[in-house]
Amino acid sequence: MAQTIQARNVAINDLEAQFKIEWIEDDHFFREWQDDLPEITDAEKQRLDRVKASYRNLLKHPPLLENTVKMVVLSPLLDLADFYLAPFHVTSEKSVEIIDEDQGLIVRGQMDVLALFQEFWVVVVESKKAAFSLEVGIPQLLAYMLGSVTGDRPTYGLLMNGSNFLFVKLVKGETPQYAFSRWFSMFNPGNDLYTVLSILKRLGELNVDNIV
Repeated sequence: MAQTIQARNVAINDLEAQFKIEWIEDDHFFREWQDDLPEITDAEKQRLDRVKASYRNLLKHPPLLENTVKMVVLSPLLDLADFYLAPFHVTSEKSVEIIDEDQGLIVRGQMDVLALFQEFWVVVVESKKAAFSLEVGIPQLLAYMLGSVTGDRPTYGLLMNGSNFLFVKLVKGETPQYAFSRWFSMFNPGNDLYTVLSILKRLGELNVDNIV
């Protein structure tokens, strides 16, 4: 009988052992979060400043739970990145299953948010309680991304917990390989949400161009 693991319980060791996934630290592997980023308008900056101010206000009234984080921080980002408009559509809490046929391992779980374009996974978002470190969600997010149906094309993910953001790129191929962006935080000077939005827009552009 195949072994079943809830995606929320999977560890990096499980993915490395069963799916041979590799962490790539070559700077050239994941340039999409750095190169050719679109400009953010003044109106978008003003909206993101309000998002940051709203989040700071919420911090005064803990606990800050996952649904609140999605409503206050994630939803405005997806809206400004045009992921609520055609050709994209957003499916919430999508079931995902990945299977290792040789070892009989099944990993099951639920997507928090999945932005799609013609069955192509554009952005996977796995938000956590604000008190959680992003590291606890990395294996879960990678497990979901391994369930992609995009073949050798890259799949991109965004891991967030309200104030912190981390982009992930996964290329399946014969040996799945993944890499991270730098860490973005609303506690950094200025407003890192500007760059987060710019990256989201860039990933959307790349995925539409790859399919059209």
